[in-house]
Amino acid sequence: MNAVLQACNLSTGQTVEIVQDDITTGEGDAIVNAANEHLQHGGGVAWAISKHGGPTIQQESDEWVRTKGTVSHAHPAWTSGGLLPAKTVIHAVGPVWGDGNEDAKLSAAVTGSLRVADELDLQSIAFPAISTGIFGFPKERAAKIILGAIEAYFEENTSSGVKIIKLVLFDQATVNAFLQA
Repeated sequence: MNAVLQACNLSTGQTVEIVQDDITTGEGDAIVNAANEHLQHGGGVAWAISKHGGPTIQQESDEWVRTKGTVSHAHPAWTSGGLLPAKTVIHAVGPVWGDGNEDAKLSAAVTGSLRVADELDLQSIAFPAISTGIFGFPKERAAKIILGAIEAYFEENTSSGVKIIKLVLFDQATVNAFLQA
């Protein structure tokens, strides 16, 4: 795995890559965790990140919620990467399919993650297919929204320091959905 399947240079100077890999193995400034609002990393991508990153990620997540409250779609939390190769984990709360206003919530989670990356002066960020696993968001729809939100963010934030955006996808069905989008 770890193959760049497609790369695209945005008119604003960033490179977006579609990669088939395990997001927990990726090096770079930050990876995005598909989190829940309480930052309890018990399933899906969140579980894998917490497992591979060690107990520090859950401890820092618990401290975040204790001091700052639950996490919203538009305002992700962040912790260290623990034992992961990535130095930071941005915890984006994606929508649960069927809860209403899912498209806007997913777009807000992506935009919020990119904003956090800029606030932390990061140059690279890796996203999973937020909400398409246990939260049930249709993969094809999510791919279009995630890619659209990335492009819109950089069109509105032309001075962003983020240069590389990787969409790190694990299974073939998700890869296919993003390649088609």
